[in-house]
Order: sequence, then structure tokens, then C-alpha cells
Amino acid sequence: MKNLVSGKTLALTLCSTGFLFPGLHTAEAKKAKGKNAKPNVIYLYFDDLGYGELGCYGQTKIKTPNIDKLADEGIRFTQHYTTFPVSAPARCGLMTGKHSGHSFIRGNYEMGGFADEEEGGQMALPEGCMTIADLMKQAGYTTGGIGKWGMGMPNTSGNPNWQGFDYFYGYMDQKQSHNFYPTHLWENGQWVPLNNEFFFVHGNKLPADASKEAFDAFIGKDYSIDRMAEKTLEFIRENKDKPFFLYLPYTTPHISLQCIEEAVKEYIGQFDEKPYLGNQGYAPCMYPYSTYAAMITYTDKQIGRIMALLKELGLDENTIFMVSSDNGVTFDAGGINGEYFNSTAGLRGRKQDLYEGGISIPFIARWPGKIPAGKETGLISAQYDLFATLTELTGQKPAWKTDGISFLPTLLGKPEKQQKHDYLYFEFPEKSGQVAVIKGQMKGVKSNMKEGPGTWEVFDLSVDRNETTDLSAEHPELITEFEDIIKKEHWQAEIREWEFIDPKFK
Repeated sequence: MKNLVSGKTLALTLCSTGFLFPGLHTAEAKKAKGKNAKPNVIYLYFDDLGYGELGCYGQTKIKTPNIDKLADEGIRFTQHYTTFPVSAPARCGLMTGKHSGHSFIRGNYEMGGFADEEEGGQMALPEGCMTIADLMKQAGYTTGGIGKWGMGMPNTSGNPNWQGFDYFYGYMDQKQSHNFYPTHLWENGQWVPLNNEFFFVHGNKLPADASKEAFDAFIGKDYSIDRMAEKTLEFIRENKDKPFFLYLPYTTPHISLQCIEEAVKEYIGQFDEKPYLGNQGYAPCMYPYSTYAAMITYTDKQIGRIMALLKELGLDENTIFMVSSDNGVTFDAGGINGEYFNSTAGLRGRKQDLYEGGISIPFIARWPGKIPAGKETGLISAQYDLFATLTELTGQKPAWKTDGISFLPTLLGKPEKQQKHDYLYFEFPEKSGQVAVIKGQMKGVKSNMKEGPGTWEVFDLSVDRNETTDLSAEHPELITEFEDIIKKEHWQAEIREWEFIDPKFK
């Protein structure tokens, strides 16, 4: 059994009773462009994009005009959170609607190496999950995923084609995505070769006087973002006459720093930068700051291409376009300098941290005529809310228990109808072992739990979003409350390495 309720039975029942899409009244449906009143849904998921790396979130050095336009024409969330501060579990939380205490995948658990012949991916989503792709299929959508998966290889239960996706193209293994010029990508479980020679992106160090040719050795012919963008446009064209859900986990701006030469040239000369020689891991890069900025801007240009195609096909007003990131900006490695770009917008922490800089991420949504333009919301929400939101959007009854709350009322400009979380709960077994709880504007972070009982810090986010002042001594009652929440929300992890809260071993 794939789900708790048969997808076909549920979809047919809802359609026959007229229950689908209660928010789209008959008059509105007639005005919707295209042959189907069901709104298409596109969700673009950056990889390691920091809270402050888009123009609409205060970025001044990196250009993102198309995303900024989406924000101008839609809604921008200022307190939206990922589920985990690293890739694979963040994707699991998004796909299944589970917070980090209930998620099956809780870390980047590797099942293989970097070389092509060692490609094994990460821990697989188990059989029996219901994903947002399953949910949308039940509502009559064609489902596509293009980008980085990271939750199992084709020969595992995590195969995206077995987890609700009619179509998938991209990286299956996260480690392969450290190279934007891979030898291959995957299409519906099949290895698709690219016109690139294999090279190992880690452990390469060039001398200080390295030539341009030495750096060019880490640039191939087929840029993976180009291949993904082409497949994205193809998917939209092929499905223009029926409703579609399109998940786009593009891999920028994750290191290695690699981008096409034309895009990098747009930034060369604007920054005070030195060549990155490869001494911190990842591929060397002659213009690291320019390349990093170019990777974000180049992805923004692909968003512009998608929006232009939607308008050309008459789908623009009947498509919900969402943009977010899997976690905060990465630590300074591979030539990245987050401080130079103010990548966290001043927030404390980075990727792998449960401080705001590691889990606060941009979130923008646009739906002309439905989502009011130019809006901003401070609704405390999380990516695991997307499952509940799409459930309400499609008019389905919950067929899979999630931890989320639909934020559809906020999207539609009806904040008075918005239900709110009592609290958000986070745990992360990697690094030092961390837990965090956000209740209202009070936040607790407990760190170093692998070394002992751990230490609490308490912050008032309403006046200290950057988490500079620890108020734990003033609020012992909150620490007691946070400890009770941990006991309530933590489920024992599926594997030993992830169980740091209540381990049954030494």
C-alpha cells in the first residue's frame, strides 16, 4: 500500500462530489486561463541559498531581478523556516510534511562514494510514504521533478518515480551535484551521459601562479543547470493543456563554484577577489566571488525564461510560482565568503546550525489575481507546511498525517482565517547535536548534546533576530517548557547515528 487512502479512489470521489478546489468558484474558474481551472504549481528550491542573498531580502551585490519581480507581484515571507539545516533531510521534510522530530531522514547519510562507479546516493525514502507529488497526482496533476533528489537511487524505495513523480530528471546523488559538469544525470531512472569528462572536485590544490588553463580544467561542456532548464521548459510545453505540479530543486549556489563564462563575466571587476586555489576542498575557481554571484543570477535568468514561457502559453495567471531554499548559506569553504555578500542578512549561524542563519530561508509565492501583490508576512511557518497547504488548495481530505498547517489563507490575503503553530520544533543530529524550539517570538537553542546534556540559549526574536543576547538565565520557565516539547515531539530515530536525544547505548 502506497498511502493510507487509495489515490485513484480519493481523487475520483473528490472530483465527483465537486469537492476539489473549493476556493475556485465557478465564475473565477471561467476566468482562469487555459483549459483547466486547477492552478499549476511550480516550486523552485535553491541549494544553500542564504536568507539575505536575494534582492527582495536586502541583497545589494547579487542581481536577482526576476525573483524580485515575483516578490513584487506576490507575497514575501520573513519568518519561514526549513525543516533541517542540511540538504537530504530538508528535502524529506518538504516532501512528506514531517518536522525534524518525526522525519524518517534526519541527516546526509551516505550510501556510496564520489566516483561514478561508487555512486550510491543517500538514505532512501521508505516505501509507504506519501509525498506532495503523490498528493498532487491524487488531485489529477501531472507531476515532475527536475534538479537534485538526494533521497535514494533508482534501485531503492526512494526512486522519485516510485514516490509520486511521473517524471524526474537530474542528480540522484547529492555528492555528484558538487560538480556542475558531471559525466551524467538521471532521467526516469536511466543514466543519461553528458559531454563532460570525469574529474574529482575535491582535494585539488593549484599553485599560486596557476594559469587560466589550470582553472579551466574544472570547467566542462555541458552545464547541468542548462540541461535542467531545458527539461523544465520541455515539461511545461508538454503539459500545458493539463494541470501540473513541478518541483525544481536546482543545485545553485551550492559549491563547487562553477558557472558558464558569459555569466561570470557580468561580475568580473566588481568585487575585490582573489583566485580560490582549492585549499578548502571543492574545485578551484579563478573568480570565486564573481562565480558565486553568477550562479545565483544565472538561476534567476532561468526563472525569467520560465515566466516568459508561462505567459506565452497563457498559463501565467493560472500558475502558482514559489521560490525557496533548502537551508541557510553554507560555511565559508570552496571560495565562498558569506560575510562579504551579507548572505545571512546579519542572522547568526550558517548551514548545519539551528540558529536563524541556518534555518531561516527566503520564501516567495506569486499567483496573479489570487495572491495579493506586494505583500509581506511575518507568519511563523515552515516548509513542512507546504503539504497541508497543497492539501487545502486541491480540496482534498488529509490522507497522510503531517505536522504542518496550511498557509493558504495567508497566501490568499485572508490572515484573519490563518491558523497558527503553537510552536515549531527542530532537531539535528549532525555537528554537535542540536535542538531548537520557537514559541511565539521566543526561541530556545540547545547545543552540544552529543557531548553531554547540552546547553540552552534563549532569544527574543522580536527584538533580537540575530540572536546576540542569551536570556536563558531570565527565563528558566521557558527552558522547562522547551524540554517538555522535546519529550512530546521527538520520535526515536531510525538509525543509531541519529539518536542523540535519548540514546540507548554509550
